[in-house]
Amino acid sequence: MRLLVVEDDEVLGEAITQRIAKQGHGVDLVTTGVDANKILKHQTYDLVILDLNLPGLNGDRVLENVRARESDVPVLILTARDNVSDRIELLDLGADDYLTKPFDFGELEARCRALLRRQKGQATDTLVLGDLSLNQNSCVVTVKDTPIDLKQREFRLLEIFMRQKDRVLSKEELLDRLYNFDESPGPNAIELYVGRLRKKLTDSSVSIRTLRGLGYLLEYPRD
Repeated sequence: MRLLVVEDDEVLGEAITQRIAKQGHGVDLVTTGVDANKILKHQTYDLVILDLNLPGLNGDRVLENVRARESDVPVLILTARDNVSDRIELLDLGADDYLTKPFDFGELEARCRALLRRQKGQATDTLVLGDLSLNQNSCVVTVKDTPIDLKQREFRLLEIFMRQKDRVLSKEELLDRLYNFDESPGPNAIELYVGRLRKKLTDSSVSIRTLRGLGYLLEYPRD
């Protein structure tokens, strides 16, 4: 998944991005509302974590602009405001959830997972296709109830495939979802990870097919 963190407190922003990056997600950090507004015009994200008190352009305005562009990206607001009326106003502006500062990082991660589930219409943290199961919370993948060992990038790549199970995904899109702007993956990075995944899914009813010139498609048993 690719996330954007908008937080003017650089220490807090770096702490959030490091937590997200350690889970294998691509994550970008900007510290002003102006920069956030610019990047959201051109870059697609799976989730935005947005502080309200930003220099240049408040988070409220950034959120308004996102919804004015008819983007349905989930937005989690970080706010010091704790009045009920303020929270109602944020939700009415188009926020999907909010978290009052100071907060627990575990709760932040849980709320992010919940928003990502909701966007994809999932009821639980577990994705299941055929005999393949992926738990987004525990980061455990099983084939026929037997755990398989995946590295972080392999896990996140499989998660993307399972979330987008009926779409052909190009190398460019996969790179965009796995890496942030500060990373420079090699041109064959996706081929490498797909190759590793294929080997580890050898015993599964789920496989990854290459469509020459187009990208990759997850194949799975259909009822």
